[in-house]
Formats: sequence, structure tokens, C-alpha cells
Amino acid sequence: MMQAQLAQAPAMSATPLLAVRDVSVVFGGIIALNGVSFDMQKGHILGLIGPNGAGKTTLFNCLSRLYQPSKGDILLEGESILKRPAHKISEIGIGRTFQNVALFPNLTVRDNVRVGTHARTNSDIISDSLKLPWVRRGEADINRRVDDILTYLDLHSVADTVVAGLPFGTQKRVELARALAAEPKILLLDEPAGGLNHEEVYILGDLIRRIRDDRGVTVLLVEHHMGLVMSIADHVVALNFGKKLAEGTPTQVQNDPEVIKAYLGSKDS
Repeated sequence: MMQAQLAQAPAMSATPLLAVRDVSVVFGGIIALNGVSFDMQKGHILGLIGPNGAGKTTLFNCLSRLYQPSKGDILLEGESILKRPAHKISEIGIGRTFQNVALFPNLTVRDNVRVGTHARTNSDIISDSLKLPWVRRGEADINRRVDDILTYLDLHSVADTVVAGLPFGTQKRVELARALAAEPKILLLDEPAGGLNHEEVYILGDLIRRIRDDRGVTVLLVEHHMGLVMSIADHVVALNFGKKLAEGTPTQVQNDPEVIKAYLGSKDS
């Protein structure tokens, strides 16, 4: 178990960066989420936890616009995101990684990261083909940004290596680099510790904190690895059977009787 090394969380503002309001999702009569609400403050790391089937992935997919809630709203800086399609979500500052790595396996690390910059470019096919001066300047800016992220995540040595031949842990870092290339306000991390060994999980926790502190990125973390969540999160939301079970600091949630019961069962169950 990692030792808790919580950074000093910023003061809470009047308007949360992200607000989930009474979100419900129903699939053919199955209630996957039932009236879930919580706020996420700018500069925080929020851990979203719960047993299998609790609704974590469903909520995560609502935040990234892969699912449409049956009820409720999701607000980014006070504005609803629900009319925006999934392929436009990165433009307003929401980036994500996936539980199963979703890279372009036949592209190099550098080219995969370049894909992430697409949301922050204004070029079009005609301008690109004519190589207009502002396009060339934009390309130079993208190259500098990509190089910066590759260096930051210690990926420069494999920058021109095809992704398919890299170890799984390195591929996870490439996916993180691609998400950061879009310069997100909120980074959604879906089971980032999955498939990593103990040492890699410890390094990952330190990296997530550094990304928050160095780059000012707010992080929402869906994770089964409780050691990771409890050591880096400022705030934790626990779900069970589609409902919010508990919310608070890592210590508060970890010691909540309902959370303990959900994970460990009880003598009466």
C-alpha cells in the first residue's frame, strides 16, 4: 500500500469546474445510474470508486459523451455539455484515457501524440495543401508541444517507435501523452493502474499528482486500486448499484460504514 502524500488542495470556488446534476441512465429498463450528483473543483484530483457494476464506467462515458443520460445534466464551467457530440468534447477541454489502451498501433509514439493536438488546431484541407504561412507556424507550435510532452513523460527515447511493439506500461503513458496534447482542463483517467505492477502504480500516482500540479489539469480518476486512489485524491465519490453511496475526503469515504459494507459485505448479508 502506498503512503498517503496528498498535496495541498486549492480552496473551493463558488462555481465548480464540473457539476454532475441528478444524472440517471437507463438501458432497456436496467437502471445503470440513479440520480447521481457531485461537484468537481478546479485543481482537484477526484477519485470515483465502487464495486464492479456500480455505475462508474457508465458515468465516465456520460462525461466523455459516449452515453447520453436519460435524465439530469452535466455542466462544465456552468455550461451544459450534453448537446455536444463525443468527437467535439475535447474542444471544450475534456480529455480521457481508456481502460483498454486505444492507440493507433501502427503509428509511432510521436504520431499518436500528434493526434491529440487536433482539437487545438484551426487548419483545413485547403490551407494545409497550400502550406500557408499561418499553417506552417501552427505546425511548428504543434511540434514544440509534442516534443515538450514526450520529454515530460519520458517518451523521447521511443518517440519514433511504432506503438504496437512497446510494453503495456509504456503504451499507457503514450495514451496519457495524447490526452495531454489536447491541453485539457479536465483529464478523465479510466483504470490507469490496470495491468501495472506495484512499482509502476507508485510511479503512476506520483505522475498524476505532478500533472495536476505542473500543468494545472483537474483529474477525475476511475480506479479499482484503492491504494492509488486514497493516496492521491483530494475528494472521493463512491457509487454502488448506480447510486451515490458516499462522498468526502479519502479518509471519510474509506471509513464510511456503507462503503465498507459494499466492498466487504456484512455479517447480515
